[in-house]
Amino acid sequence: MKKHTSSYLWKVSALGITLLALLTGCDRRYLVFNPSGPVAQKEFDLIVLSAVLCAAVVIPVLILLFYIVYRYRDKPGNKAPYTPEWNDSKILEIVWWGIPVIIICILGVYTAKTTYSLVKPPVTDVKPITIQVTSLDWKWLFQYPDQKIATVNYAEIPAGVPVQFQLTSDSMMNSFWVPELGGQEYTMPGMAMRLWLQADKPGTYFGSGANFTGRGFAHMKFKVVAKPQAEFNQWAKQIKKSAPALTQERYDLLTKKGLAEKQSFSSYPESLFHNTIDRNGGKYMKPEMKHGGHDMSMMDHDK
Repeated sequence: MKKHTSSYLWKVSALGITLLALLTGCDRRYLVFNPSGPVAQKEFDLIVLSAVLCAAVVIPVLILLFYIVYRYRDKPGNKAPYTPEWNDSKILEIVWWGIPVIIICILGVYTAKTTYSLVKPPVTDVKPITIQVTSLDWKWLFQYPDQKIATVNYAEIPAGVPVQFQLTSDSMMNSFWVPELGGQEYTMPGMAMRLWLQADKPGTYFGSGANFTGRGFAHMKFKVVAKPQAEFNQWAKQIKKSAPALTQERYDLLTKKGLAEKQSFSSYPESLFHNTIDRNGGKYMKPEMKHGGHDMSMMDHDK
């Protein structure tokens, strides 16, 4: 019996170590726990606060559980008083209801404060840039209104500069996510969502669609490359000079279901992003809602 128990415990331990190794990898980092910008840092701090507050409840409860099981176990010579009429304790009721209420209030205040702070640029002493993002089946289109260029399945941004991502979809709903720079935001047909992100230093950051969208969902990955402002400007100029134009015909091909390689374009049809919103908005809105369904003026990054 003892040999069987030891073998079972050894197998469970080995399985736990194997799962931990698979989850962590040799040099792999948890991307959410590696904040590389002010937005991601605020969200990381909120995760830490939530974990600490949860631990403040869970750890004492587990300690009390083991203590009560041990202290009040039935044993020979037990002389504990028999009190069948006992049914409550006001002090205990206040403790186990009051502490969670206080914790929820603290977490709620900090969550609301952090959430509202993320609707503004992370820093105010640097001029932000805007990137318009359209999710397709199964690829990502990035448009740069200021530089008049576009890319597919990759984006480059200047390090240390706030970036306002304006998000929509020309197919089914998806979710735009760059874990090391901040939380995710949905892309929805007929709507324009906004997400502020910023990379503190040059680097390459993993991005992905985080909403299941069918067969090619697993391939909806992209890279966000942050580089110094001068290098970013040089990259934009190079794209402008050497890449082909994104015509309406090319865009129509991109909207078809299928995978795509990284691409760059020196120009794109005027108001392509806004027209995509209007066209898809007409599909899902009632006739009386088609006008005024979204306020594009609110999407101006300098307002």
